[in-house]
Amino acid sequence: MKQGIHPESYRFVVFKDMSNGHSFLSKSTYATKETVKWEDGNEYPLVKLEISNMSHPFYTGKNMLVDTAGRIDKFKKRYAKKD
Repeated sequence: MKQGIHPESYRFVVFKDMSNGHSFLSKSTYATKETVKWEDGNEYPLVKLEISNMSHPFYTGKNMLVDTAGRIDKFKKRYAKKD
């Protein structure tokens, strides 16, 4: 591998999926101000995720439908066949 092109600031970071509360420890260079106490008793930086492999429909096999502000109802109403 080439020397000097990779970041030097790799450290252990806790990633937390906010949709289901699942957390995992991995290495990252992501900068964060929050910390959390991990299972081993040490404190690590915390990165909050919207979605991870534990909540993504592709990995879970569950189709999750997120209806934001009634978009689906508006679509159905607009394009419904009129009798």
